[in-house]
Amino acid sequence: MEKITQTAGRDQLGGFAPDFAHFNDDVLFGENWNNPDLDLKTRCVITVVALMSSGITDSSLIYHLENAKAHGVTRAEIAAIVTHVGFYVGWPKAWAVFRLAKDVWSEAAPAGEDAKAAHAASMVFPIGAPNDGFAQYFSGQSYLAPVSQEQVGIFNVTFEPGCRNNWHIHHADQGGGQILLCVAGRGYYQEWGKEAVELRPGDCVNIPAGVKHWHGAAPDSWFSHLAVEVPGENSANEWLEPVDEAQYKRLR
Repeated sequence: MEKITQTAGRDQLGGFAPDFAHFNDDVLFGENWNNPDLDLKTRCVITVVALMSSGITDSSLIYHLENAKAHGVTRAEIAAIVTHVGFYVGWPKAWAVFRLAKDVWSEAAPAGEDAKAAHAASMVFPIGAPNDGFAQYFSGQSYLAPVSQEQVGIFNVTFEPGCRNNWHIHHADQGGGQILLCVAGRGYYQEWGKEAVELRPGDCVNIPAGVKHWHGAAPDSWFSHLAVEVPGENSANEWLEPVDEAQYKRLR
């Protein structure tokens, strides 16, 4: 079963309301969303219905509509769900949800250069140039844009849909490793021996030295993250084998 993780509470309210942040990230998502008595698709549908019934149509509903789509709810299913619930909780609420659901399940998603331009417009950092210097270590096309090369190296790395880097390890005698700050799109990070973790804008991944891992875009989405090089002694990257194609294709 896919493990749901959430850091929004700590990211947005950790300093202001640490108890609320804990309950949101560790209890609501960390425990309740990972209870195996309900599958994730059903859980997503229930959450959308609860928010619709309460008249919540802000970014939280958009997140849960996107989550429902990511866990298998089809366009036809969400249309039937919202129509059915509209009879019980109010027609205006159904209209409000449909305005958001149409965008989430849009069939007119941009492709090619239009998709690249749309992704670039969704973030403040540039996509940069094709990442030709490291192309041999990537499956698919990636792009690289230096943000800072003084004090600490920071690079915006962008992945086309389906693109990911090989398994690799950041070595260092002391310190070292890498930090990923997700800035646009949807992607994945996976450590060797663990399940892949979905990444969305605002997520932060701390990668210690010596940990075998990979990261990249979801199969159907562009993805960008800032890669922060953590200073260390005798730091070096070891590039390893590509991510197994069959395992990657099981990600949504």
